[in-house]
Amino acid sequence: MDNYSKAVFTAIALLLAALVMRPTAVSADNETATLYIEPGTSPIRNLNGGVPGDGKVVINMSTGEVWGFPTHAAGAPYPIDSLNLNSKPPVSKPVYLGKFDFSQIRRTH
Repeated sequence: MDNYSKAVFTAIALLLAALVMRPTAVSADNETATLYIEPGTSPIRNLNGGVPGDGKVVINMSTGEVWGFPTHAAGAPYPIDSLNLNSKPPVSKPVYLGKFDFSQIRRTH
């Protein structure tokens, strides 16, 4: 084996070692919420007892929080502006409905 081949193999070995030894950032935190959107629509009730109408129920599976998004029309799967006062599409604001305490779930055998 000549000196050129030795130098090439040494360079390859050093570059592979540098590639393997390179530090990588690792994060266990996941900021993304996992949302479950209930099929169909349900009556949405404010915590103060008001009923803004039917809407979509959304559960944040990470926190257990339950939110309602009023659609302002019976059975409508998306927000509807029945008065049609605005040329922009309507936006449904979330209504806090409560929370599921997932920490209390226990498996029994």
